[in-house]
Amino acid sequence: MLQTTQHRRAEIDALGPWFHNLHLPDGSQTAPDHRFGDFPGFKWKHVEAAVPRDLRGWRVLDIGCNAGFYSIELARRGARVLGIDVEPLYLRQARWAAKQCGVEERVQFLEGTVYDLARQNTSFDLVWFTGVFYHLRYPLLALDLVRRVTGRLMMFQSMTMPGDDAVDVPRDLPLGERAAMLQNGWPKMAFIEHRVAGDPTNWWAPNHACVEALLRSAGFELLARPEHEFYLCTAVAGESPADLGQLLNAVRAAAR
Repeated sequence: MLQTTQHRRAEIDALGPWFHNLHLPDGSQTAPDHRFGDFPGFKWKHVEAAVPRDLRGWRVLDIGCNAGFYSIELARRGARVLGIDVEPLYLRQARWAAKQCGVEERVQFLEGTVYDLARQNTSFDLVWFTGVFYHLRYPLLALDLVRRVTGRLMMFQSMTMPGDDAVDVPRDLPLGERAAMLQNGWPKMAFIEHRVAGDPTNWWAPNHACVEALLRSAGFELLARPEHEFYLCTAVAGESPADLGQLLNAVRAAAR
């Protein structure tokens, strides 16, 4: 037993470093000393009730899947999951972990970015879009692309500015009344020129009002806030933004 435990620890360490602390069936953990605690397990405990327990027949896209924690949990509910990430190390971890958890036949992990969705013509019943938005230099473009492939639900998360204030925004703000934008609760997104927590890819921090406004603008309706900074949304009918159509035409032209 000790030899088996040591062998598993060696496997885990060889695949490190880990950002997801996965609890494997044999009781071992991939990052038991994580600086955030049992991450992202403690987040999942707060949001899992907002997700249908039976996902059989659902197709799920996990954007920025990292080591596959959410992909694996959703596959356990019966979903077919595609996880994408830009980091090959995370994809190796995710494939290994899915096999250990016995869900490898229901998950696929591929290298890719949210911007690759510009070439995606199929939709997913659930899109899991957490831990990514604030790392993107072109965030609203990404959200529009996510809406384009969302068939039913999206779980969204972003690092945000403190506070939950929100004000009623007029349908048409007169040019001379722009001081209203300085109110607490006006939709705002702070631009991060340098770093937050030592990370140069932390670009944006919207406030709560801005998150809701961004989601509405992209064609989502908010259903629930199951956890701090988590937003469960449904896709609503409507036309795609004209700018997105122009971008997709440019992508198609470049591919020819």
